[in-house]
Formats: sequence, structure tokens, C-alpha cells
Amino acid sequence: MKIVIIGGTGLIGSNVTRKLRQLGHTVIAGSPSTGIDALTGEGLSDALANADVVVDLSNSPSFEEVPAIQFFETVGRNILSAELNAGVKHHVILSIVGTHLMEGMGYMRAKKIQEDLVKSSGVPYTIVRSTQFQEFVPTIAAGGTQGNEVYVSKIEFQPIAAEEVALFIARFAISEPANETVEIAGPVRGQMSEFVEKYVKANDPGKIVIANDSRQYFGLTVPASTLVPQGNAYLGETRFEDYLRTLSSKA
Repeated sequence: MKIVIIGGTGLIGSNVTRKLRQLGHTVIAGSPSTGIDALTGEGLSDALANADVVVDLSNSPSFEEVPAIQFFETVGRNILSAELNAGVKHHVILSIVGTHLMEGMGYMRAKKIQEDLVKSSGVPYTIVRSTQFQEFVPTIAAGGTQGNEVYVSKIEFQPIAAEEVALFIARFAISEPANETVEIAGPVRGQMSEFVEKYVKANDPGKIVIANDSRQYFGLTVPASTLVPQGNAYLGETRFEDYLRTLSSKA
């Protein structure tokens, strides 16, 4: 099977590329550095010739609403148009659990636009919505830090290891198109504040985590269950404590 991965040299993309090649598939890791630029369209037609599957892992370099929307609209249309011309049989994208509930955040509105483009394209598809990565918890902790105190919400949270995100994406890529949205998550659900507290205790014990009921996520007030799957989800096996141990071994 020939699989083209847009964003194939990034954190998730390089991992997906490796996994699929190990399974014996022909994989093209697309990025501007490899001569495939989904934003300008350069190299897309040649890369997609005879391709069976396209995995879109591209990401906007800006989290601001206007440039993010411009990015996802342009890249989405370029890829989907090239796929229709090439007869690609399956389009897979990585999105975010709760995207449809966080459209008050510009970046999430842009991701929803990306999803809607895929649904209306006519190309068989699978939209994979992932919970937040375990590797993102340090960023959440940093965002809530004021002096020696870390303020963080008690909203529901179920982080997944980036390694397992790549594994799920690879599995969906070689499966039949779902023609729907599927969700992936970590094995344990709890409060965001609990995960942040575990991270802080392990890496910066001089700080105190102060949990609150604000339901704030990067400045946006969201429903308490926004960041966790709404129904059945595919669950990873890597627990957050496993991630913390990897951090400690690198220190």
C-alpha cells in the first residue's frame, strides 16, 4: 500500500512513517523539506500519484484564529483536490477531542473547519480526534504558574502518550475508512489538576498546585467534559506515571 503522510517529518508524522514502513508499506513523508508543500501545492500531485491513503498531520504554525483558519482551509483544499484527481481511497486526519465544543477558541474553530472540509470532500475518510498528549502537561503547568503557585482547573482530563497517538494513526491508515469521527484517549481519566500536580511534584516540588472549578482551558470557559471522549473511545495503555518516569530517566 502506498501511503503519503503530510507532516511526515514532525513528532507524530515521523513516528507514523516509521511504523508503517516497518509493516512493509511504501511511505512518502511529505513536508516542504522533502519537496512536498501542502500550503503552496508544490509536489502534491506527483507525491499522490497511485497513492492509496493520505494521512494529513499538518499543523498551523500559528494558533491565532485568522492565520490558523487560512492555513487549514488552504492546506485542506489543496490536499483534497489532489486526492480527488489521484483517486486516493482514504483520507485520515488527526484532530482534537472537544473541537466542536471549543469553537470560541480560534485555533479550535480552524480545526473544525478542517474537519468539515474532509467530511464534504467526497473522499472516504477517518477523522481521529485525540485527547491532549501527556507531553503537553508541562505546558499546561507552565501556563498556570504564578510565582510558586500553579493554578489549574479540575475539568476532566484523559491524556494519551504521543507514541500511542502515532500507533493509532498508523492502524487507522491501513484500515477501511470509517467515514466518521473516532476518538482516542489515554487509559486513565481524572481531573486536569491531578495530572498537573503529579507532574509538578515530580519535577518542581517547590511549587504548589491550586485546583479550581473555573473550567478554564487557555482562557476559554468550557463544559467540564470537553477534553475527554463523549462516548466509546480507543484507549492507549501508557499511564501518566510511565511518562513521568521517562522524564526522570532523562534528567
